[in-house]
Amino acid sequence: MRIFMRFSLCCFLGAVLSVLLLVGLMFVGRFDLIGGLAMTGVPLGWLSLNILPAEFWNELTGTTDAVNNSSVQSFMQLCAALGQLALLLGSSFYYYWYRT
Repeated sequence: MRIFMRFSLCCFLGAVLSVLLLVGLMFVGRFDLIGGLAMTGVPLGWLSLNILPAEFWNELTGTTDAVNNSSVQSFMQLCAALGQLALLLGSSFYYYWYRT
């Protein structure tokens, strides 16, 4: 249980840092880097939109045909990219702080 809690806290710290990075990139106007970050989430965003049923996405977003909506797709890509970055940062924090 201790390992799970440590890893969860490291991933939470990675999520906070990735959101702060996103806000910092928006503040300085580097939308090309944000677009590149969002492109890393394309496969996972596509997978999550196509594995779960379309009715789930329609009810969640309140739009019809949410799976093919470009706004929903880009939001899912950005969320997946931020999640991947948080997991990468969290696992590297865990490795450096708790290696034996």
